Order: sequence, then C-alpha cells, then structure tokens
Amino acid sequence: MTGSPKIAFIGAGSSVFMKNIIGDVLQRPALQNAHVALMDINRERLEESEIVFNKLVSSLGVPATHSLHTDRREALDGADFVVVAFQIGGYDPCTITDFEVPKKYGLRQTIADTLGVGGIMRGLRTVPHLWAICEDMLDVCPDALMLQYVNPMAINTWAIAKKYPQIKQVGLCHSVQGTAHELASDLQIADDKIRYLSAGINHVAFFLKFEEIMEDGSYRDLYPDLQKGYAEGTYPRPESSWNKRCPNKVRYEMMKKTGYFATESSEHFAEYTPWFIKEGREDLIERFGIPLDEYPKRCIEQIDRWKDTLDKYKEADKIDVPSSVEYASQIINSVWTGVPSVIYGNIANDDYIPALPHGCAVEVPCLVDRNGIQPTRVANVPPQLAAIMRSNVNVQELTVAALLEERRDHIYHAAMMDPHTGAELDLDQIWELMDELIEAHGEWLPSWIHEQKA
Repeated sequence: MTGSPKIAFIGAGSSVFMKNIIGDVLQRPALQNAHVALMDINRERLEESEIVFNKLVSSLGVPATHSLHTDRREALDGADFVVVAFQIGGYDPCTITDFEVPKKYGLRQTIADTLGVGGIMRGLRTVPHLWAICEDMLDVCPDALMLQYVNPMAINTWAIAKKYPQIKQVGLCHSVQGTAHELASDLQIADDKIRYLSAGINHVAFFLKFEEIMEDGSYRDLYPDLQKGYAEGTYPRPESSWNKRCPNKVRYEMMKKTGYFATESSEHFAEYTPWFIKEGREDLIERFGIPLDEYPKRCIEQIDRWKDTLDKYKEADKIDVPSSVEYASQIINSVWTGVPSVIYGNIANDDYIPALPHGCAVEVPCLVDRNGIQPTRVANVPPQLAAIMRSNVNVQELTVAALLEERRDHIYHAAMMDPHTGAELDLDQIWELMDELIEAHGEWLPSWIHEQKA
C-alpha cells in the first residue's frame, strides 16, 4: 500500500496505552506519516491524549497527523486500521461492583476481567459496544482490520466472529511475549536466544515448546531446567516478576503438575481454576503468594501514577518513547508494507486447535502480511491442557450465547460452569449472586437482561 494509513483509536482516553501503541507505530519508517483519529467519549481524557500524541510527534520528529473525535462513526470513517482499547463502566463503578458484591458471598477474586463472575459481567457490558463498532465499520470502513485489546478477550473475539464474521479482526494480548521474557530472566538467558511455541485460549495458553537457541544452531529443551529450578527453590526469581505482590508460584506449580508453563500471570491464572483460591484455605493464599483484590489496587495506582506522568509530559519538551512489546505496530506495518511477521493472535477456531470447539476464540501463532492475519494450526495440544482450556471455554460459550440469543438464563449457566465459582458456591448462591450483580450494574448492561425475569 502507498500513501498514509489512517488508524482509528477507539478508547484513546487510555492515554498510557495509546502512547505505547502509537509510539511503536510512529517509530516504523513506513508508518511515520500516519493519520491517527483519536476517539473517546470523555473529552477531558481525549485532550490529555492529544497532549501525549503531540509530544510523541515532536519527540520522534515525524510528520504524523491526528484528529480528535467524540463521535465514533466520524473517527472510523475511511480507517485502514481500528485499534480498540476501552473499559465499559470503568474502575468506578463497574470494577468495584464486580469485586465487592461477590465478596458478600465469600467469592474472592484477583483480576476479574477474563473469567469468573467478573469476566462474565464485563463481557455482558462490553460486547454490545464492540458490536456497535462493527456496525459502523461495515458502513464507513468495511475493509479495515480491527486490532482488539479489550477484555474479556476470548468472549469478545468469539462474539464478534459469531455475529459479524465479515469483520477482519484479531484479539491482541502481551501475555505470551511477556511470559517468555520472565522465563528467560529466571533462566538468565537472553530473550533473543529463546525459541518457543504457544497455543491455547487467551490467558489459558501454554508453552508447548520452550527452547534455547545454541551456538551451533541446534535447540535445547529448557523445561528440565525450569522443573529443576522450581524444585530447588531457585525459580521463580523475585527480580523476574514486574508485579512484586505476586511471586509467580501458581504457574510454576501448574507446570509441575501438568508439565507445561501457562502464558498468563499467576495472579490471573489463580482464578481460572478451582485449586488455588478456596474458602478456609489461607495456607494456599500464603504458599503461592496469591494477591487477592489485585486489580482494584492496580487501578488506583495507575490513576495516581497517571496524574504525575501527565504533569511531567506537559512540562517536557520531549518525552522518552521506548518500544513496547505490543503487536499492533508490527501487524499494521506488515499489512501496510507486505513485510511478513509472526504474532500471537486471538481468532475464531477453524480447526486451528482441533482439541477445542469450532468457533471458540483460540490464541495461536499467526503469519501477518498483505493478506492479513493467517493463523497456524497447532494439532498437538496435550489432553490435560485442552481439558483446562475447555473448562474456561464452557463459560465463554454460555456468555456469548446469552448475548447472541438475549437469554438471561445463560448468564447463570455461565456462572455455574465457572471453575472457581462452582468450587466455592452452591447453585442457589450462584443465582442470588448473579441477580445482585445484574441489579447493581443497572444501565451498564443491555436492557433485555433487566426485562427478563430470573
């Protein structure tokens, strides 16, 4: 392609994330003249992002241009790429609700954005907005590629693919490359000396191969080293984890029991299974260093940190623009220039992982070039890993079914199938909890949910 790509950024009020994505884009020579349409419903946060964008342009010395929009359709008009990054309902009130109401029933969570009752509620309030973006895209930019960074990633990707199969989309996360870096740090091996293969569903994928690239070009399996280091107490190394509240022991224990290492953090993974967060088992919380209520703490810290960062950006002539680990700029560059690359993307399962249901959202290696996102088939997922994935897919499938069929009863069915929720609560408690969550979320949920009787 020639000319200037137009990138619509929906949810640009997420200023730090926008800085990372657009900062990466503007460091690629073929994309430095891009036009970025920044869109958010919050005018104040949108103007803050404009400050950041202008600092990126001046610091990098590139000819990129931008426009500001509170109207989504206007921002999307003529876009080549659509980056989506928003949180419907925000930290206050919706995240607070997703944590505090379940606590009344003795159900504790760590992140609550992917699975469990928190992930279900986030999916219910998020998917309708993603569908609305798809409707607009079909009208004003039908050939654009959606780069979707919104949680719950698997539910969102599945729901978009099911209702709008003509939309080109990929769900993106940094868990694969981030975990590869953490393991390389534990092993004290340089990142560029690591080769790996991962597959699964978002946040519940596993490294099927994790190898060191040797000087003679051969590969050495690193799993024996990881197993030995964990058994001896050497791994995980405290300095390898960016989150000092979580020592990453959950995933090492899962590796010990299953033979493979999960790609998403221990604080996330602990709430995707029935084994780590249990009423009356504070010994498990202490033994594995599970940070309960982690996401609310993180939100408060990020809000406070952003206030200081924005003040510094306003005063600075130039800002540092380090490259991030996000895939967005790599994808945009490959589609725009034809230079191939490989990413890990979330797409609808069309036999890419035969062990998982057709149509569910899977996370696999994908080739990217002018032809777009081209997933790789991974046929050798071990049965114990596929079983863990399917326990999560059940929840995702029922949440998507609730949205597609507008059936409130499937919301309860999704919650009863959740591994952590089912291990803690009986059926009556689950029904009462979901009733209270639905009422507490009020207008943040689609109206049909409130119109149907439980």
